[in-house]
Amino acid sequence: MVLEIRQADRSDRDAVARLLDLAFRDDPVSGWVFPDPEHRAAVHGKFLGVFVDVALADGRIDYATDGSAAALWLRIPAGEPEGEDEVPARMRAVADPDNERCELVGRLTGEVHPTSEEHEYLLMIAVAPDRQGEGLGTELMRPVLERCDREGLPAYLEASSERSKGLYERLGWESTGTSVRLPEGPLMWPMWRKPQG
Repeated sequence: MVLEIRQADRSDRDAVARLLDLAFRDDPVSGWVFPDPEHRAAVHGKFLGVFVDVALADGRIDYATDGSAAALWLRIPAGEPEGEDEVPARMRAVADPDNERCELVGRLTGEVHPTSEEHEYLLMIAVAPDRQGEGLGTELMRPVLERCDREGLPAYLEASSERSKGLYERLGWESTGTSVRLPEGPLMWPMWRKPQG
């Protein structure tokens, strides 16, 4: 399979946010953040749209030309970040101000994010629900992972389901040994990928 990929820009912002919304609507973490399905349908896209804004501003979005898949990447430098991460609070303010879980998920994952080495951070990857299982996610990640291997650069992500954890393991990611337990909710698995070859 050859997946045609281009870099998304501001004109793609809403389409990418809709794709993330559809792809993650039934994800365990999304279900924990927004337990009521009707409420989730109303605010979930706004919540994930903040990730799109961050990637457009500070990273890159690899986007299938047919709109079926998108990967949001950030290059994270080595060292402790300066100041407080404002993204979790922005997600809560934009999507659901009275819902502290909007902010808590970002705070908990931020506490375990590695800081010792520069790395590519796969913030999110989404495949349209009717196209899942076709290998699009793997094809979408391949160029960045190949570049990581050539440059000797590790990669990092948080898997939000057992299914996605298994996919990432097949691509060389390994659990960091620390899981994130959302209060009275599901686990998330931080995963690190050393350069291959």
